Amino acid sequence: MKKSIIISSILFLIPLVSAEEECGLLNLASCIPQKIYEFIIGIINAPISPLLDFIKSLLTEPVKLSLFSPLWAIILYVISLFYGILMLYSGFNFMFSGHNAVKRAKAKEWFMNIFIMMVLIQASYFLYGLVLDIESLLTAGIINLVDESFFLITTDNLINIGLQFFFATFYVLALLLTVLLLTLRYIIVAVGVVFVPIGIFCYFIPPLNSYGRLIFNFLGVCIFTTFFDALIFLVCSQLIQIELFESFKILVMISAFGMANLLMLYLMFFSAIKSAIKTTEKTAGTIVAVAKYFA
Repeated sequence: MKKSIIISSILFLIPLVSAEEECGLLNLASCIPQKIYEFIIGIINAPISPLLDFIKSLLTEPVKLSLFSPLWAIILYVISLFYGILMLYSGFNFMFSGHNAVKRAKAKEWFMNIFIMMVLIQASYFLYGLVLDIESLLTAGIINLVDESFFLITTDNLINIGLQFFFATFYVLALLLTVLLLTLRYIIVAVGVVFVPIGIFCYFIPPLNSYGRLIFNFLGVCIFTTFFDALIFLVCSQLIQIELFESFKILVMISAFGMANLLMLYLMFFSAIKSAIKTTEKTAGTIVAVAKYFA
């Protein structure tokens, strides 16, 4: 604690010069303290910078899908085995509908849905990659609006210096949790390319429609959660421009990562569990209704 107070006092007393001003004989008295200041700040931010760079890459870089493309091809091959059965089913419905206009219309609609399903499944890898590219561009655009110094330990004022040294450990823990959640999100989104054709297939089959919706909802939430994280960082970075929050920067930083982590936990897990429970209840209700009908 005493060491933190001493370091804080030294940093606060060091005169600052403009970052653009070069060292020379004429400004040597102010340049040397500035270089000492930059050196100490660099040491303080050294363990934080790699975590921040990794977080930024997880937020903005597109997810690489090439590792799971062979597995996607296998799933595509398995699903394609059902194309013929579905087309035959649609053809029989159309042939045996007779003069019933309603049945013939339903048969045509079923045939059209199968055709659309086949096209979407075949193009699912590229469509999924396109969505990921769009999301990464949107997130990168928001992150680029955030001042990089917002995430670093700085010496804006004496109160802020003391708070930053006191809460530095909590800030590092928040960063580590963010890295863990973003890594998990990255893995889920990468593996998601395998489940996209399954989701499309289930969506166009009426008894399995709810499962298709569940897959799309979960993957959609996992994909776009980083965009909302970027918005949280942007808003919090603007808060420290307000005089009320200027002296509590470290608390705003911790709160920003805390809200981002809570948002990811809620969207990726709790909402998925809730949707799965609803889907299970709906399926169970359908099975019970069918059982009662035959009973």
